[in-house]
Amino acid sequence: MIFTKKVLNHGFVHLVDMMGSDDRVLDAARVSTGASSKGAEQDRKLIEYLMKNRHHTPFEKIVFEWHIKCPIFVARQWFRHRIGSFNEVSGRYKEFQFEAYYPDEWRSPGDTNHQGSVFGVLTDSEDLELTKQLDFAYKTMKETYYNLLELGAAKELARLVLPMGQYTEFYWTVNMRAFMNFISLRDDAHAQWEIQQYAKTMRNMVTKTNRIPLSWGAFEKHGYGA
Repeated sequence: MIFTKKVLNHGFVHLVDMMGSDDRVLDAARVSTGASSKGAEQDRKLIEYLMKNRHHTPFEKIVFEWHIKCPIFVARQWFRHRIGSFNEVSGRYKEFQFEAYYPDEWRSPGDTNHQGSVFGVLTDSEDLELTKQLDFAYKTMKETYYNLLELGAAKELARLVLPMGQYTEFYWTVNMRAFMNFISLRDDAHAQWEIQQYAKTMRNMVTKTNRIPLSWGAFEKHGYGA
């Protein structure tokens, strides 16, 4: 069973822990009426009913703990999902190891979506030139960062030159309801490609754990907010 998976060139996702189960969802759903289980098939039908009809509160009884390493620009999109707890590495206290994201293939602006992008437009030579320019910028920022530290700048100020492509790490504690929302929005063709890779990987990891087969199966079948 895979609990850690590499994403992009230096990133990863690690499923640290899970709390809760299908039973906790069922208990939460039935507490209002005082009903009890009438068998496995009725349990499955109840969970599917909850998901299909957007009764999502009982799914908050399942909680995930993730350890994420991703580029800063991905993390800034991630932190827009505010229902959850984040603890991020601090550039004030820790000297960063300079690790930066390089796209395998450069994308061009989309024709119909101003914030989107498309693959397959640039030539190989154009792609190579863009990587060359990015590499030059990264090397300049890396050298400047360490020079500032050497000259006596505090880490909290030396980090001013770090690029958006620099990798950061954080822990994310999130209940299943908020996690389903994250997956629905970020494992979607309209999301930026890089964060899609994290969402797809995490979705696959939760599926493989088989810890919450009824709840996760209902999500895959009906979708969050379907």
